Amino acid sequence: MGSIRRGAARRTLSAALILPLAACAVGPDFIPPAAPITDKFLGTKSRSIKSGHQDYHDWWKAFRDPTLNQLIQIAYNQNLTLLSAGTRVLQARAALGVAIGSFYPQVQQGTGSLIYTQPSAATPAALPNATPTQFWTDSLAAQAAWELDFWGKFRRGVESADGAYLASIASYDDVLVTLLGDVAATYIGIRTTEQLIAIARSNISKQKQALDIAQAKYKGGGSSERDVFQASNVLEQTQATIPQLTIQLQQGQHALCVLLGIPPVSLNALLVRSRGRIPAPPSTIVVGIPADLLRRRPDVRAAELAALAQNAQIGVAETQLYPAISITGTFGGAASTANGHNLGQIVSSRGMTYAAGPSFQWNILNYGQITNNVRLQDARLQQLLVDYQNTVLKAQQQVDDGISAFLQSRIQVGYLRRSADAARGALRIGTEQYEQGATDFTTVLTAEQNLFQAESNVATALANVAFGATAIYRALGGGWQIREDSYFVTAATRDQMRARTNWGELLPPAGQPQPPAPGLPSPEDIGPTVRPPEW
Repeated sequence: MGSIRRGAARRTLSAALILPLAACAVGPDFIPPAAPITDKFLGTKSRSIKSGHQDYHDWWKAFRDPTLNQLIQIAYNQNLTLLSAGTRVLQARAALGVAIGSFYPQVQQGTGSLIYTQPSAATPAALPNATPTQFWTDSLAAQAAWELDFWGKFRRGVESADGAYLASIASYDDVLVTLLGDVAATYIGIRTTEQLIAIARSNISKQKQALDIAQAKYKGGGSSERDVFQASNVLEQTQATIPQLTIQLQQGQHALCVLLGIPPVSLNALLVRSRGRIPAPPSTIVVGIPADLLRRRPDVRAAELAALAQNAQIGVAETQLYPAISITGTFGGAASTANGHNLGQIVSSRGMTYAAGPSFQWNILNYGQITNNVRLQDARLQQLLVDYQNTVLKAQQQVDDGISAFLQSRIQVGYLRRSADAARGALRIGTEQYEQGATDFTTVLTAEQNLFQAESNVATALANVAFGATAIYRALGGGWQIREDSYFVTAATRDQMRARTNWGELLPPAGQPQPPAPGLPSPEDIGPTVRPPEW
């Protein structure tokens, strides 16, 4: 009889191991959403925009500015927003481990007790004339309960957690792409402001010369004092622009400090090189085709993976419509000192106790709660599918906006440079004619104001060309590759977290191989839904 019972137990255990793997998984399988994509970007008719294939893993180097290259590396290593995104990757990875563990027996407990008891002799259950007795009782047991994954509840949970983990990586990459674009744009803004200050100072020098001429003519009786006042008025207005530009410059440097992960400090040592030179983008930019954005932009991938994770939640919700089938069991021993027994019998065949068997729980008469939860999860999925399509549309818009700014600003630079040349000529001739008495001072004042405005406009337009190129590269989704062969948090953060918590292989110490992470994750990176527990 004992061998028969053991054989039945083995068959039950084998069935318990095989059944979850052979059972179905309810709920829809994920279907990649349709992407509203055009054949080509609008600006590709220009000779400066090409539609070939190119990687953008270090696009900022196209500006040929060593200071920008250095700032990019510092920001990647120290930016706190990026570090926060990296910790969210670790959170999602730990949550995936929780989901994987849920597939295995959900209850495993060891219990034990040692109790001294004196039953009451004054209850109806006591014998007449009974006297109080005392005895010890000990027990030792192990129990387990395993809800079999007959309908795919836990496998869908692993699929959802895996999708959320991959989405967190894509979101990290999106934060990284945004950071690189922000550093480049902030740096361009700083260099532009430096050049505007230099232009203002150059024009101040010219206007001081005009004021000297007006004063000399007034003292010589060749003009009225009005010319002196007018010259002084224009000069002071130009000088007043420098404090405002200095505020703008300092605020840009403060913003750059935050991007670099440091408090506002002087950046003179970092920025002394290339001072006042607006970074010049390449004359030609390769943008590829809109379909490339689906494989290159991290925010597009994050939106798709978020939809995948939510799609699995529909299956998790649907499993509540079906009975939950479990196998439970306990094994142990119990003994007491009553009736001539002893505590040592806990480990004997006489004190052994066990129980095992299947059970089920079925949520009936749920008053539509489960069904409406399935509908809720489906509606959330539909929202994420629409969000994905909207993300794809916005991605194309951002590329086209950047192309438009890049191309049109270059055309504008040509006009404004010729305008500035004409303004310089007008000021030179006007000043000569005023000195000779052939024209009044109003002509000189107008020429001064026109030249200052024209030169400032040229600098602003040059900056817009650089901003447009930066917007294109950012919109194309390049730059996240800088984090390959590294991890999502800094070494100091890793050591701090390991000092608090046992992270095991999920966060190994420095010098040991880091857990593999996909490049830019996609639905193809979803792993198997049945995996060993992660201890």
